Amino acid sequence: MTTTGKEDVLRSAAELKVKFVHLQFTDILGTLKNVAVPVEQLEKALDGQVLFDGSSIEGFVRIEESDMLLRPDPATFAVFPWRHDGEGVTARMLCDIHSPDGEPFAGCPRLALKRVLAEAAQMGYTVMCGPEAEFFLFQRDENGRPIPRTHDQGGYFDLLPLDRGEDARRDMVLALQRMGFEVEAAHHEVAPAQHEIDFRYTDALRTADNVATFKFVVRIIALTHNLHATFMPKPMFGVAGSGMHTHQSLFSGGANAFFDPGAPHGLSATAMHYLAGLMQHARGFTAVSNPLVNSYKRLVTGFEAPVYIAWSERNRSPFIRVPARRGPGTRLELRSPDPSCNPYLALAATISAGLDGIKRRLQPPPPTKRNIYTMTPEERANAGIRTLPVTLREALDELSRDEVITAALGPHIVGRFLEAKGIEWEMYRTQVHQWEIDKYLASF
Repeated sequence: MTTTGKEDVLRSAAELKVKFVHLQFTDILGTLKNVAVPVEQLEKALDGQVLFDGSSIEGFVRIEESDMLLRPDPATFAVFPWRHDGEGVTARMLCDIHSPDGEPFAGCPRLALKRVLAEAAQMGYTVMCGPEAEFFLFQRDENGRPIPRTHDQGGYFDLLPLDRGEDARRDMVLALQRMGFEVEAAHHEVAPAQHEIDFRYTDALRTADNVATFKFVVRIIALTHNLHATFMPKPMFGVAGSGMHTHQSLFSGGANAFFDPGAPHGLSATAMHYLAGLMQHARGFTAVSNPLVNSYKRLVTGFEAPVYIAWSERNRSPFIRVPARRGPGTRLELRSPDPSCNPYLALAATISAGLDGIKRRLQPPPPTKRNIYTMTPEERANAGIRTLPVTLREALDELSRDEVITAALGPHIVGRFLEAKGIEWEMYRTQVHQWEIDKYLASF
């Protein structure tokens, strides 16, 4: 249901007999948070008068400055496709975070993306994005805890009986459609128990909202099938990990600004500058687009994940691919992000990188037509092909040095993000892992 303002939401809630409204937002790490209010408090919520304790949210504020305000976006009003029984209907809206004095909160990921999009608008562009978020479906033990055990042996585009997650995936698609998603495709991915559901591209803010909702809905529906859906990038050794290839394009005056039929590859100067910006800042934004220690177990050669900072049209080994469509469908496919990222921050970081390329009129190198995985280190060096960071620690160091990305996210978000992820890295670095026990205990 389309809503444009406060009165539309109030009218829709009454017509649909909504009983509760969940006010949702993400913390800096991308975890979806939630405050539920009875429908009787909906008008108060729409007026931005709902307070919550920000000191309890990762990366928000200190205990002595805890009160924060939720400002729901009426355009995100949607009814959950479950609990349509005697308990009443439940709806949700996604929110921006403000301080008690009404000022936008510097640590709100959604507002960080809005700032970058406002900059794009000042340059004359609307940013359009389309994600391809992959996930795994695992079993649960007798206590309901997820275990890394697959219940199918399907591969790319397989179906029953090999794809035993087909029923769950179908129900996920139906639930998403009831919430207003235009699902374009759903299929089994390369690895056993790995799946992908693609929904239609839209403006970047709505795309980030959709990714946050998508992950929530997929997890809920998986539970109804006694399965666990995980967006962990690399939950199993020896198989492909889960990525979130992100298609990006700019529109100006209703036309795709990336398309120029008279230019090489059909790509405009704007597209080439944007592409060069993504490549220039690739190492700087990787900590944001690939934020887990585990993310760097996916970014290795041999499993279709990008490792090298290069671009091509048909070659799928580089960091950026240019799909074949031209005209309104001209776009760049950024292949490095994974679905564990905060979608608001990942889009803010990558879009700011592309915009910087336009501002500075950066030029990318020629496209790479060879399989980069089979090139020698000397060949890659001669071609000027750099690598993405190989650990979270390396990625955090690169982020801290990239002035464009840190400026786009703001000092509050960057400081809290680096602090939290630095702790995560140290916890991982100082642990003794099972591989070390298996490898060294009997030998040394």
